[in-house]
Amino acid sequence: MSHLFSPTSVGNVQLSNRIVIAPMCEYSAQDGCANDWHMIHLGHLALSGAALMFTEATAVEPDGRISPGDLGLWSDETEAALGRVVAAVRRYSPIKLGIQLGHAGRKASSAEPWNGGQLVPPSEGGWQGWAPSAIAHKASEPPPHALDEAGLARVRQAFVDSARRAIRLGFDAIELHAAHGYLLHQFLSPIANQRQDAYGGSLENRMRFPLEVFQAVREVVPASMALGVRVSATDWVEGGWDLEQTIVFAGQLKERGCEFIDVSSGGVSSQQQIPVAPNYQVPFAAEIKRQVGMPTITVGLITEAQQAEDILAQGQADMVALARGILYDPRWPWHAAAQLGGQVAAPHQYWRSQPREFKNLFGETHFGQR
Repeated sequence: MSHLFSPTSVGNVQLSNRIVIAPMCEYSAQDGCANDWHMIHLGHLALSGAALMFTEATAVEPDGRISPGDLGLWSDETEAALGRVVAAVRRYSPIKLGIQLGHAGRKASSAEPWNGGQLVPPSEGGWQGWAPSAIAHKASEPPPHALDEAGLARVRQAFVDSARRAIRLGFDAIELHAAHGYLLHQFLSPIANQRQDAYGGSLENRMRFPLEVFQAVREVVPASMALGVRVSATDWVEGGWDLEQTIVFAGQLKERGCEFIDVSSGGVSSQQQIPVAPNYQVPFAAEIKRQVGMPTITVGLITEAQQAEDILAQGQADMVALARGILYDPRWPWHAAAQLGGQVAAPHQYWRSQPREFKNLFGETHFGQR
């Protein structure tokens, strides 16, 4: 059996294969609410044959949005809007659904990528950012507000409240976003976190707030849902967050009941130097898996079926996540199954598309055509 198409699990959630659709920001929500774009976007990816699909980064409070178009889950309105999309996917696809909850911190209030992606100040319709320290992401930007004790409590509770909404919506998994330079990653990295209190300085202190957030969410998430964290394994900047610290953090998460870790990198500094190439982040996932022993998802320039198969066969990760690659080829899992001899779930309406040479691709051999 192909490794890629063998079953696995995260927590108590059973997965039919090891293909994950990564969270991908669409910058297309309205006041945090999902709309017809999300229905189309998530709906067609739900028919891909992947086992698990995450929604894009979903803000836990309005100030936590990366852009004005970010999804949110902080109100009854945002919950109802996302609920319509979830219900539609559930009607037509067996895919497991995950949600990535996050807060942009000092990288909030940015324009959409197709509008330049630069910070939008409050004077031009943006909003004030929040961060561990009053240090801007770029020297040309105004500094964010440093979170005080009340602010920390507010954000921590916002994660919990959004998790409760995700539970009501029936998601199968929650991933807390502690990567890509957003708020929880900002606390971890000495580049962004220069606090002088119990939340800054030593590794133990810098991990404190992300671990508090995780623990608070863990206390409300039922055993039927999987709870994990996305991390940046390195800042790609000298003196920043690195793999050694990530391994310590992952170990602390595991002790608190974390059930999977999704391993990416970078995002906290404009000075980063990333050697982008196929599999460039896989060694980070492999080392975390080896030392921590937690189910591990690897991401980044994984584009070919045999490439994904080899990563799993070599024990470098437990699952592979696709982003740009599955946007380019929304039937990537079908094509990978055909190449590797696997099977995928496909809607009945599509069964007749199965090529004759791959007659068992969908696990069905009779179509009832007269």
